[in-house]
Amino acid sequence: MSRSDVTPDPAADGDGPGAAGPGADPQVAEPPTAEPATAKPPHAGPPHATSSYATRFSAGLAAGALRVFLVVAALFWLLPTLGLLLSSFLSPTDLNNGGWWQVLTAPSRLTADNYERLLANDTITGSLLNTFAIAVPTTLLVLTLGAFAGYAFAWLEFPGRDWLFLLVVGLLVVPVQVALIPVSELFGAIGLFETTAGVVLFHTAFGLPFAVFLLRNFFAEIPRELLEAARLDGAGELRLFARVVLPLGGPAIASLGIFQFLWVWNDMLVALVFADSASPPVTVALQQQVRQFGNNIDVLAPGAFLSMMIPLVVFFAFQRQFVSGVMAGAIK
Repeated sequence: MSRSDVTPDPAADGDGPGAAGPGADPQVAEPPTAEPATAKPPHAGPPHATSSYATRFSAGLAAGALRVFLVVAALFWLLPTLGLLLSSFLSPTDLNNGGWWQVLTAPSRLTADNYERLLANDTITGSLLNTFAIAVPTTLLVLTLGAFAGYAFAWLEFPGRDWLFLLVVGLLVVPVQVALIPVSELFGAIGLFETTAGVVLFHTAFGLPFAVFLLRNFFAEIPRELLEAARLDGAGELRLFARVVLPLGGPAIASLGIFQFLWVWNDMLVALVFADSASPPVTVALQQQVRQFGNNIDVLAPGAFLSMMIPLVVFFAFQRQFVSGVMAGAIK
């Protein structure tokens, strides 16, 4: 074999790219050395899987515990109402022999005789009608006058507007008890004492400051550009109020109406002072039943539950408007 058939090895002579001698090119880097792969378990998940499962489990457990607590709190809160309802369906004998919880073991003791006697009682049925005659006109008057006044304080310019509004806000802190004696003397002088009209006027007067304050703040959030556009189209103040302001303020007006109706329906102090004793509202009529008969729970239980159910029906009938008004007020 001749010397020409032998191929010289550059690396062996120190002249190739892998040589580390003086003749090596400094621009050429050595190839990276591959690290040995670490063997993984065949079924191992991502590193954060265990912590993620633990977090989800703890969050679900906390949410479940919160739901259980809320359900128990709601049942505990509704326990008196449930007891009143069951008591209203028990006969006087069963009520005297035990509490309402005996229905849980003997449901056959439930009867509707108490409600039949209640509806046959002219005092109770008349008091329900009298309460409607007080609550409905008062609510309508407060909503109507409060809406007009709220719009005036929000968008009309007149002398002393801010001072008058501060006076209205100041009336919010005046307690009802302060006005009982002077208003009684005033109603007696003009012939409104112990009349339904007197009770309506008293509730309207004390309901208007809050109504004006609430509706004024709500109407003031209406965009000015919207009102200016309506004025440019030729709308007067009354038409602007009816076509633009009232539809936009519907949720707030509905919420105020629910509150006002509940306040008047459940009132006893004003009705006890100003209402006619011959035709009292339901709160006074039930109080008179206690005073006259003492232990007639068979009349008081269905009467109290019936007087409580009517505001609940009103609330659930306007629940959507109530929630919309509360949410709109919270956002604004």
